[in-house]
Amino acid sequence: MSERLRVGIGFDAHAFADGRRLVLAGVEIPSARGLAGHSDADLISHAVTDALLGAAGGADIGELYPSDDPTLEGASSVELLRRAWATLSERGWSIVNVDAIVIMQEPRLAPHRAAMRDALAAALSVDRERVTVRASTTDLLGFTGRGEGAACQAVALLEGPQ
Repeated sequence: MSERLRVGIGFDAHAFADGRRLVLAGVEIPSARGLAGHSDADLISHAVTDALLGAAGGADIGELYPSDDPTLEGASSVELLRRAWATLSERGWSIVNVDAIVIMQEPRLAPHRAAMRDALAAALSVDRERVTVRASTTDLLGFTGRGEGAACQAVALLEGPQ
């Protein structure tokens, strides 16, 4: 195995909030509630960003994009992901694959998975076959099962600079 292969893990969670749009992987999902956060609270983009940064040995998303930065209020998280990846790509990193799983009770994400996958692939400038987005419930257990919020775990496999 190549010593240039590196794995990173990302995680994010947000509470649901009334009066907010639900944005996941840059795609607006029809929902009565969105996720609370300083940016658009796109927890898929946040988790994927952290997974990429971790694989490349970088800082976490909070250091790169602090939640107290007023210029990031309402920011598009998929755009922040694109910017973070552009920096890593310029340093010679390439994506082998990215896998994200959203944990939430509702709404159902199956009808939106292809669009989310395409949006992430576009932000990362890779073929959609290198990106997966999946969803799971917790069968009514915990904060996600009670509908209080949602979470996402992401894994990224990168190949390092030559």
